[in-house]
Amino acid sequence: MELIPAPEIGWLNGWILLAFEFLIEGFLLLIFPKDVVSRLFDRSGWSVKQRVFTIMGKVFSLACLILIVLTPLKFNSGAFIAGLIVYAIGLIGLLVAMVNFKDTPLDQPVTRGVYKISRHPQIAALFVIFLGICLAIGSWMALFTLVMSRGLQHFGILAEEEGCLKRYGESYRAYMERVPRYFLFF
Repeated sequence: MELIPAPEIGWLNGWILLAFEFLIEGFLLLIFPKDVVSRLFDRSGWSVKQRVFTIMGKVFSLACLILIVLTPLKFNSGAFIAGLIVYAIGLIGLLVAMVNFKDTPLDQPVTRGVYKISRHPQIAALFVIFLGICLAIGSWMALFTLVMSRGLQHFGILAEEEGCLKRYGESYRAYMERVPRYFLFF
């Protein structure tokens, strides 16, 4: 791992893993019903503070994306193999979480499948995917920007939970008490 690997435009950069994830996620969003997709991206009811911190997180996400796109994969390192394994675990987790989300009726909170062990498995899986890519490119700077983006975007997750409390009431409050936010943490 390097602090800041030398950027270069190339065919064997981290963008390959990024593109594969985007293709899979994009395909699923195209085949999901429109009402499911709109529920997935509902941002109504967010406070100004939540929006500002989420936007700041997106700036760090953009920096992470740029680093991924411009950094070659480190094929000859143990971090590359570890990164691919972590990436694959995250990708499988994301697919399962998205299907669980799609299969839940719109008038109910999503509490089935991997949502029994995490209130935000899609967010956690995306973090794992990007963590795998950061390892595969061997960049501490990309890892730093990823952690900063997720830390700031946590405020958006809190906003989503507030919206779910308003929409689903006590059933969601009971769900929040039973299930941790990010797999291991309440």
